[in-house]
Amino acid sequence: MGRFFHKFRDAQRPFCTAIVAAAGSSSRMGEGINKLLEELDGVPVLARTLMALQQAQWVDSIVVAARETDILPFSDLCRTYEITKCAKVIRGGESREHSVLLAALEADEKTELLAVQDGARPLVTPELIDGVIEKAARCNAAAPAIPVKDTVKTVQDGLVTQTLDRSALMAVQTPQVFEANLLKAALQSALEAGAALTDDCSAVERLGKAVYLIDGDEENLKITTPLDFIVAEAILDAREDRI
Repeated sequence: MGRFFHKFRDAQRPFCTAIVAAAGSSSRMGEGINKLLEELDGVPVLARTLMALQQAQWVDSIVVAARETDILPFSDLCRTYEITKCAKVIRGGESREHSVLLAALEADEKTELLAVQDGARPLVTPELIDGVIEKAARCNAAAPAIPVKDTVKTVQDGLVTQTLDRSALMAVQTPQVFEANLLKAALQSALEAGAALTDDCSAVERLGKAVYLIDGDEENLKITTPLDFIVAEAILDAREDRI
């Protein structure tokens, strides 16, 4: 099963640094709104994401990539919510892949796995985080995904050109976890080629490397628009009812 297949923290379990991608502009939220500092049930979005990483057993360290103006507010969040695993809050780059690479280069030198998490996925659970990291420890690259429910079509100039087979489509979430040197090489290659990427798996796929999927969580939504806040609040209420 490989030397990394261990449930407990020991000499053979890989050291994992979580990279939190938090340098986006929140452009779809409206002017002047930083969605990561907006509250969900009294707790900022980014704080909820960081708390899940803090509680995950397989996460050893956290590096946050932020816009320059957010470095101090995000650092304050880490102190307020006792995110003791947060080693650094750094200035992000000009794109997501650039930000992730900069954060990866700031990771602890012991890092063997890098887990890239969207800062705007505050409902991710520690259990899902641990599950993806454990999978990557055995196969070098892993991510959570859920089946696509809607019918998906390709469109050109307002006209449908193709209806895709929904049974073959998955919506990929984060964290996306990779062997550290593999991810850094993939991101560097993508940046040098000017490749347009929508996630970190795409960078690794460009190198011809396999990415394995595990079952994701429908509640692990990404906060992108004001409607997502309404849905996230409803999920949190439902979670409280299940306790």
